[in-house]
Order: sequence, then C-alpha cells, then structure tokens
Amino acid sequence: MNWDQIQGNWKQFKGQLKEQWGALTDDEIDRVSGQRDQLVGKIQERYGITREEAERQVSSWEKNLH
Repeated sequence: MNWDQIQGNWKQFKGQLKEQWGALTDDEIDRVSGQRDQLVGKIQERYGITREEAERQVSSWEKNLH
C-alpha cells in the first residue's frame, strides 16, 4: 500500500496506528492527518527514538498494511 492510499483513508487506519504506537494520543493522530513526516516526528518524540528508527518503523508498518 502506498502512502497516498493511507493518507486518503486516514480515519480507517487510526485503529491500526493506535495498535502499533499505543503511546500516541487520538489527538496526535488526528493532527498528523495522514502526513507521513509528521507521523514520523510524533513517533520519534513520543518514544524517544532517532528519526531513522521512527522512519524504519513507519516503513515497516506501511508494508504490512492490507
């Protein structure tokens, strides 16, 4: 699945995002609003990881969507 599809159906993916990154609040997920770069930044900030690690996690999540 490509990011354009994810962005276009953001509300449908909110549950999967919460499952993957439970520390993100609903408000944070709403504010990200499908913007990949913002999602990576929020994950980096919330989990205290490097940007590269957050990018890796988002890429892995993206590949595993169905």
